[in-house]
Amino acid sequence: MSRWVFRLQARYEWAGIQVIRNGDKFLICRRPADKARPLLWEFVGGKVEPGETPEEALVRECREELAVTLSVGDVFMDVVHEYPDIAIHLTVFNASIAEGTPRKIEHSDIRWITPGDIPHYEFCPADADILEQMMAEGL
Repeated sequence: MSRWVFRLQARYEWAGIQVIRNGDKFLICRRPADKARPLLWEFVGGKVEPGETPEEALVRECREELAVTLSVGDVFMDVVHEYPDIAIHLTVFNASIAEGTPRKIEHSDIRWITPGDIPHYEFCPADADILEQMMAEGL
């Protein structure tokens, strides 16, 4: 099953990101130049809307940002990170793509990489612990 990251923001805003796996590779997305943390690489996701569960938000965000439908599984890990403008809580879910092929809709680029490729990309700082765990486990 694929690994997915779910991002929960402090200050009562929740957002989600996921790690989509395909064999030994996983999908990363490059943030648009006009957003916070411009042009850094990340896992796709976004805010949890009122009345949604984290899993429902993750499915919705992946449909909106990648045009895929997810099957979300159990939690892999949690990480908390504080940026100057926001504090976030990341929860990593096991998941897989149930339907569709990822498309570049919201991000400036998307790529499939292996854990060994991680050092060649500049990621959002909040993803550091997740990436470290992925490299350690060879995920």
